[in-house]
Amino acid sequence: MIIKAEIINQPYSGQYKEKIYDIASSWNSQNWTWIKFEEEDFHEWCGEFRGSPRAVALSNKHNKILVLTSDYLFQVDCYSGEVTAYESQPPYQCLTVTPSGDFIIADYYDIEKIESTLNDKILLKSPIKMDTVTFHGWSNNKLLITCDEFLNLGNRVKLEMDGDTFEITVKGLN
Repeated sequence: MIIKAEIINQPYSGQYKEKIYDIASSWNSQNWTWIKFEEEDFHEWCGEFRGSPRAVALSNKHNKILVLTSDYLFQVDCYSGEVTAYESQPPYQCLTVTPSGDFIIADYYDIEKIESTLNDKILLKSPIKMDTVTFHGWSNNKLLITCDEFLNLGNRVKLEMDGDTFEITVKGLN
């Protein structure tokens, strides 16, 4: 079972056993993302995914890994290492996993929680209309987020999302 996944630079030939994850499409870019996987026995291997790298997140709760590239959002099973679902040409820019194991994804304007499948997403309510959403990591159980206020690009706003309630608040306001 895969217990760790991280984006790496292209490895040297033969450095890792490699597996290519590609979807046949005339819309594919020429770019690739390399993900180093680590299994329970500390065996490391590398997956090569179509598209430029954006993010990777592993959920022990769901036993899934999501790999976000410019071309696809791949869902990989932690037990088999196989792609079980994917989305083509995803609009998403950010991906993370909560401390409790739920996937959170964002395009430029919205933040969503992924439920049981990639097609099953819940739009999270924000206190402002957002533009250029960016995730900045977790502090305890709070996801730090920045965005511009929609149609007010000079107004940069700091937000927090609670990892249990999924409530998004303006940072510093209660």
